[in-house]
Amino acid sequence: MNDEDMSHLASPATFIGADAQLAADISTQLEAVERRLYEVTEQTRKLPDTTSKHLLAAGGKRARPNLLLLTARLGEADCEAIIDAAVAVELIHLASLYHDDVMDDAPVRRGAPAAHEVWGNSVAILTGDLLFSKASGVTAKLGPEAVAIQAETFERLVLGQLNEFAGPPEDADAIEHYIQVLADKTGSLIATSAQFGVMFSQADQALAEPVRVFGERVGIAFQLADDIIDLTTTSSVSGKTPGTDLRERVPTLPVLYVRAAAAAGDEAAAEVVELLDADLSSDEALESARVALAAHSVTEKARAEAVRWADDAKSALAPLPDGLVKESLFSFADSVVSRSA
Repeated sequence: MNDEDMSHLASPATFIGADAQLAADISTQLEAVERRLYEVTEQTRKLPDTTSKHLLAAGGKRARPNLLLLTARLGEADCEAIIDAAVAVELIHLASLYHDDVMDDAPVRRGAPAAHEVWGNSVAILTGDLLFSKASGVTAKLGPEAVAIQAETFERLVLGQLNEFAGPPEDADAIEHYIQVLADKTGSLIATSAQFGVMFSQADQALAEPVRVFGERVGIAFQLADDIIDLTTTSSVSGKTPGTDLRERVPTLPVLYVRAAAAAGDEAAAEVVELLDADLSSDEALESARVALAAHSVTEKARAEAVRWADDAKSALAPLPDGLVKESLFSFADSVVSRSA
């Protein structure tokens, strides 16, 4: 795969700050990760080969490999285990997207038609399963501890999705429930990515827990930022259909905030809730609800909460030695809440 093939990927500098040498070093490793992703997903039959590479070829941020390659610089980053670990976490992420898009009935992912739109739900789900199996095979090479961590991460991914579907238990705080859902279905894999970077670079293993906590909190901030992006960014920028969460009745933080405000007597919030509770099957109704929620102050309140989680993530890094890696992790945290896609 040549440099031109990498043009669909976000630059490492998007996440790690302005250090040109570090960005160049990680970019070189990302190319190796990308080549390995294509090798691992190779299939002899045309259909599984095509479907497995559908979202891979659509590009993406590769945020999890970026983070893993960055935390690996706390030790010896230039080793095969680091590449394998980065491949494993990205395969898990890609697999989850196939499933998510079926459950959300999302028509677009990364600027391309979602897999279920092209091949149907069954093929999309089976492709996600196939990628999960490939991730397990790669992780097995890294040893039993890595397999145990992957299994726990996979369990949290599924439980997060199930708990989101089921909603909060009776008398539970809806916002606390939602944050836990985000910690499980998004934060857990980002946490594992950061942890693997320390584990397989032979860095000081006392740093594995601080970066794991950092990763989980960054994951929550990342998803909270996605809530805002779903409301405020066009599909041409984000690669996803705006308002998908609203149409699927996903109780994102702005929605939870506006419902709480309406219950407290905020008339403007009550008007937004009325739009949210209407039939959103038409594009016009969806757009009216999206615009109204985006314009309400609860959206800025949700944005501030995303920033708070990013700041809490940075505070977890206190045990790390000062230097370029720590500074770049700070930049990573800032980037996930300042992005527009």
